[in-house]
Amino acid sequence: MKPVILCDLDGVVWLAHRPIPGSAEAVADLRAAGHRVLFVTNNSSATVGAQEQALAFVGIDAHGDVVTSALSAAHVLSFGERVLVCGGPGIHEAVGRVGAEVVSHDDADRGARVDSVLVGFHRDFDYEIMRRASSAVRSGARLVGTNDDPTYPTPEGPIPGGGSILAAISTASGRLPLVTGKPYPPMAELVRAMEPGVNRSAVVVGDRPSTDGVFAATLGCRYALVRSGVTAPHLSAADEPTWFAGATAWVDVADLAAVARAVLGE
Repeated sequence: MKPVILCDLDGVVWLAHRPIPGSAEAVADLRAAGHRVLFVTNNSSATVGAQEQALAFVGIDAHGDVVTSALSAAHVLSFGERVLVCGGPGIHEAVGRVGAEVVSHDDADRGARVDSVLVGFHRDFDYEIMRRASSAVRSGARLVGTNDDPTYPTPEGPIPGGGSILAAISTASGRLPLVTGKPYPPMAELVRAMEPGVNRSAVVVGDRPSTDGVFAATLGCRYALVRSGVTAPHLSAADEPTWFAGATAWVDVADLAAVARAVLGE
């Protein structure tokens, strides 16, 4: 069996849905050679269907092959759990999939029971959202984050990511979150359930060593670092304090196309 490829999206396939040159062709070449390619993203904002449609628009058929951090967050919820969502449509969809109940922010303000506050990347985050969320956590709700990535890559450079939003709510509430996306165990459990063929020969492709590299270590497989996203070409291990032995790269290359050449050349 050919090694499974676990490919990040933002900074690897695209930047804000603008395709990185050669990425679609790389996926096609890997699949043609018999590799399964799964897209494992910490972006929780979009629904799975929206991610699949966006990938189709850039020439990649991804039906059934997208795993998001919203799904990993829902993986730790229970049926009937009452959830205050601080995030996008992807989280709302994932919460509904497991039979949990979304509590509106207005109802939370009126004292409705909240079992978990679930936080992900969203562009309309503001003081009132932070106030309601932190109040619910101080009242006993569990704080769950889809990911703790501090930034999100765009063509114009990094912008604040879901981890920055989560940090604000964590600080305001005085509680540490349970984080479920890459590189943490809930995402690893979800990926293994979806693709039992993930083993030490599998390759995690990503642009952030502290997330994708450590996720590869969590899964016990190889890490391919690409320099097309948040890790700029000029950065070294000394420049990136979150690098450590667990994030050592199998290959350190420019982009997904170069990763495909390395995998296909084995």
